[in-house]
Amino acid sequence: MFNNAWVIGAILNSALLAVAWLLPKKLLTPMGYLHAWILGVLVWGTLQWQGYLVVMFYFLVGSAVTKIGMEQKEAEGIAEKRSGMRGPENVWGSALTATICAVVTLFVDSPWQELLILGYVASFATKLSDTTASEVGKAYGKTTFLITNFQPVPRGTEGAVSLEGTLAGIVGSIAIAFVGWAVGLINLYGIIICIIAAFMATNIESVIGATVQSRFDWLTNEMVNFINTAIGAIVAITIGVVVA
Repeated sequence: MFNNAWVIGAILNSALLAVAWLLPKKLLTPMGYLHAWILGVLVWGTLQWQGYLVVMFYFLVGSAVTKIGMEQKEAEGIAEKRSGMRGPENVWGSALTATICAVVTLFVDSPWQELLILGYVASFATKLSDTTASEVGKAYGKTTFLITNFQPVPRGTEGAVSLEGTLAGIVGSIAIAFVGWAVGLINLYGIIICIIAAFMATNIESVIGATVQSRFDWLTNEMVNFINTAIGAIVAITIGVVVA
């Protein structure tokens, strides 16, 4: 179970953490960097560089997308807290599902390994779709509607969707699915499955935000993110089982 990949993962992530720590513009809080190190080691140890590239692509693109229209979003009070810097809760809200999929691959054989890897890619496709749709929608959405009744609502409202955000979310899921395919984690059918799963999960998350999120204190944005990515992974794995 433990081999050189774990050592390489620890060394690589320590080096990247040191570089990130020295940069003037921080993408994560101090504890966020620590938890990102743990995540990076787990991913490299289980799925090696291929899985690592997927999570790095999500992190870099997701962080960049969060900065879109930041001044405007902060002025309207709809920007991410800490000007987009991620903490531990954000790291695991986004990546816990993927981490579970990656770790479980150590304990199962084919075809479940392939299905879990499909779920891994789909979970990040879902999260990047959600992040892109939300941030682009808040910055550029001309008209935002509540997903449950399509009544116009202000940008940034939980459960709100816009054409601009929806299209951007689809592009985000396509991009990360292609990364998963390019590194050999999924096949061409897997790209389609990940896009479908991400679209379904992102819209289900909007329904959760519009209906029940405000009713329960435990349904934080991070918990909803975990549920969102879990739905994306489950949908992808289910489709994978059916079409296999």
